[in-house]
Amino acid sequence: MEGHHYLYLGLALVSLLVMLAKRRRSATAHGHGLRLPPGPWQLPIIGSLHHMIGKLPHHAMRDLARRHGPLMLLRIGEVPTLVVSSREAAREVMKTHDAVFATRPLSPTMRAITKGGLGIIMAPYGAHWRQLRRITITKLLSARRVLSFRAVREEEAAAMLRACAAAAAGSRTVDMRERLSALITDTTMRAAMGDRFKDREVFLRALDRAIVLASGFNPADLWPSSRIVSRLSGAVRRCEEIRDTSFRILDGIIEEHLERMGSGGGGEVEDLLDVLLKVQQDGELPIPLDMDVIKVVISDIFAGSETTAPTLEWAMAELVQNPEVMERATAEVRHAFAAHGSVREDKLAEAELRYLPLVIRETLRLHTPLPFLIPQACQEPCRVLGYDVPRGITVMVNAWALGRDERYWPGDPDAFRPERFEAGGGTADFKGADFELLPFGAGRRMCPGMGFALANMDLALASLLFHFDWEAPGDAELDMTEALGLTAHRKARLLLRPILRVPVPGV
Repeated sequence: MEGHHYLYLGLALVSLLVMLAKRRRSATAHGHGLRLPPGPWQLPIIGSLHHMIGKLPHHAMRDLARRHGPLMLLRIGEVPTLVVSSREAAREVMKTHDAVFATRPLSPTMRAITKGGLGIIMAPYGAHWRQLRRITITKLLSARRVLSFRAVREEEAAAMLRACAAAAAGSRTVDMRERLSALITDTTMRAAMGDRFKDREVFLRALDRAIVLASGFNPADLWPSSRIVSRLSGAVRRCEEIRDTSFRILDGIIEEHLERMGSGGGGEVEDLLDVLLKVQQDGELPIPLDMDVIKVVISDIFAGSETTAPTLEWAMAELVQNPEVMERATAEVRHAFAAHGSVREDKLAEAELRYLPLVIRETLRLHTPLPFLIPQACQEPCRVLGYDVPRGITVMVNAWALGRDERYWPGDPDAFRPERFEAGGGTADFKGADFELLPFGAGRRMCPGMGFALANMDLALASLLFHFDWEAPGDAELDMTEALGLTAHRKARLLLRPILRVPVPGV
């Protein structure tokens, strides 16, 4: 990930700058008599960062938690951070004390990108966030709205299948990352804004750069009190430039939508930008919905969709690595849709597929899209697992560690076995009630786009298995290494050879 080497190579320089600036802060507001959570030993300036050198952060923190406990106090740079690594601790944070931890910490880069937390993802807990949450749940990403984009999903899935069929005809491999990313990006773009637009690539590059910069592991976010560090790193300035670029593109798209709405035109299906503009024009909201809020919300929708393609890529990789699972999932899908000649979304529920949903659930467990859920912050002092948690501390839930904990997933938790969810096995679901499986979070800040993401995953995976057999070139064993990043994506690109078994309509 961009900035990874820069971070560690620059630690010495940053340490010197911070000492010269004399801007060190205490990790927490230590008070006499407080029973703070345990944690590993820390160094001046860099805090706990040295414990993560050479490892992915979620791996390193899982290993540290095994020694120091499921509730662990660290200092990431100068930022006091509470790491949650057990379902009991996660339940207290996201259920028992949900309101206390319902706000978001705004790092300098995230503050710049979201213009102070105007969107649904990073908005501080309060009236503005509650209004956005209500709009999102009831109007933007409701089950009815997600269903309205069925034709879009089917058309984009068909385009993907035609590209795979062309590769099969030419005995070529398919770059699954490229193909799945195009599928999810184009589906999201059409749902959010109605169609592709001329500055599509510029907008998407800006979004990718923003996600990298806002990962939390750059000097500006690690030492937010130091103006010298912030100025030298340039991360905040770059975030502001990225935001301004995205906003300029969105300004043009919004203007086109307003002109079309004013002339009485429109498509058969309202896109999400239309919905937001109509809500704004109704003028019935307690807090007016200004254009900056709309632009950040639309950006949030794209950012949220960034986890779907990597999840599908992991699913395909695991299926190829586990031929028995692939065979069973493929047989189920082909039996269910043999009479139709293709996978139709309206028939997915009727088909009563039992095994394919378990494949997706097991992928979400083993390859949690966000290894650390989006950070939360403690709004007032409270106690978790008997420890005192100071106000203002950043809280990170290691969902990746929860999904691989042998206490909750006996029988080799690192193995890909969808059967573990069948009758008599694990019953955990990912809808926020089972805290050992949290791909979408839980509580007030649970991801509101879960239904949108699952609809994309179900149709895409079923379609790929229905029409093709898949194999690695030369039957080589796949590299399943994770890359460093905000999302848990594969380090190596997934190149697979498709073998056409059921004709693709239109080819």
